[in-house]
Amino acid sequence: MKTLIMLLPLLFHLLLSVASASSPSPTVIIVGAGMSGISAAKTLHEAGIKDILILEATPRIGGRLMKTKFSGSTVEMGGNWLFTGGPVANPLIDIANKLKLRTFYSDYENITANTYKQEGGLYPKKEVDEAYQVASDRDDFSEKLSEKLSAKKKDVDISILAAQRIYKRVPTTPLEMVIDFYYNDFEDAEPPKYTSLKHTIPRNELVDHGEDSYFVADPRGFEVLVQYLAKQFLSSLTSDPRLKLNKVVRDISYSDSGVTVKTEDGSTYNSKYVIISASLGVLQSDLIQFNPTFPIWKRIAISDFSMTIYTKIFIKFPYKFWPTGHGTEFFLYSHVRRGYYPIWQHLENEYPGSNTLMVTVTSDESKRVEQLSDGEVEAEVMEILKNMFGPHIPRPESILVPRWGMNKFYKGSYSNWPANYNQKRKDQLAAPVGPVYFTGEHISNKYIGYATGAYFAGIDTANDLLDCIKKKSCKSNHHI
Repeated sequence: MKTLIMLLPLLFHLLLSVASASSPSPTVIIVGAGMSGISAAKTLHEAGIKDILILEATPRIGGRLMKTKFSGSTVEMGGNWLFTGGPVANPLIDIANKLKLRTFYSDYENITANTYKQEGGLYPKKEVDEAYQVASDRDDFSEKLSEKLSAKKKDVDISILAAQRIYKRVPTTPLEMVIDFYYNDFEDAEPPKYTSLKHTIPRNELVDHGEDSYFVADPRGFEVLVQYLAKQFLSSLTSDPRLKLNKVVRDISYSDSGVTVKTEDGSTYNSKYVIISASLGVLQSDLIQFNPTFPIWKRIAISDFSMTIYTKIFIKFPYKFWPTGHGTEFFLYSHVRRGYYPIWQHLENEYPGSNTLMVTVTSDESKRVEQLSDGEVEAEVMEILKNMFGPHIPRPESILVPRWGMNKFYKGSYSNWPANYNQKRKDQLAAPVGPVYFTGEHISNKYIGYATGAYFAGIDTANDLLDCIKKKSCKSNHHI
């Protein structure tokens, strides 16, 4: 009897493995094991489509929720904040609470007292407060204008910059530009001249889920949320045959009769359908070849949307030389060159005693920084810090510069809705091409660029595919 009892766990595991074994020709192949890919797979599994196969190019699941070790701390190179406090429940907050994810409230309240001039020294708080009030009033005007455009029958759109011009208060001084960066680029990862007014303001993530932002600083990483979802339907994150890591998809052939997927290592997989959860940047690159080539309406929809870069640079020092304590967490640096190392955060709350600063750049500055060596980035950062805190500060012990734009498996951080990119084209971006379906944060209409957008996009794409499989209600291709 003892022997039988001891064997029961093994028998259960074997039965589970058989039940979850991947089919030689699964119904659905999912390319990518990030938030949207795993969310789509989970939705299919729960609806009874269990013969799925997930192909992930890297050795891990999580996608752009990616942790790394930096000088003894676990830091997030990609997504970093969770949002709460709004009228709509955030499902990722619910998962984070279940997992007791270690997060810290980001306090921006005193940022007007921590805004530095280009050559050093703080701006008077009153001057910064006045500039913030202008930015806030301009933002309110832009929101009302966006609502008017949305109410029109014609699909009319302008850039956020155009709205600022209509308001007659375009940021021009270094102080005005850094505040404008804080209001816009810090969320959208692109300047207002590129960003859609109607489809960006108000920012639905903050309106729905809340403006209380919590910085993830957990040794397990933000990616543990994706792992949690995967564990709901996979028997193992390493040995379930329905998940294959280190499988770089290079070719997808499709027809009415099904899909053939080929990977870099020479493997071939067949299925009835495929869901592509790779980033928009990957779709815009030549990493995956589609055969036949997508129709022109699809290629235009992919090519005309914006994939941008959001770069968080971590710098560790032997000791602190910046203000710490209440009301000092975030500080701004103004410069005549817009977006030049503008937003700083000390990480003393998240990683006590680590003596670490984080500075954020985006868009064109991110692309420029990615071309530099770590040493060259360090030299630029040190020049700024010396302007702010004096010439006798210590040299860094280490620096981490993520390079999302140069990574062939991502080709950027997240997408941004460009001005004059209309809803019809956005629908085409999400639309399937025959048996080829698409998901990812760039598919989301409401939460584009956010982890919640990726989560809901996975569910939506899976449900569209389920309607096609079970109800024969397949979305027709959208033609220009």
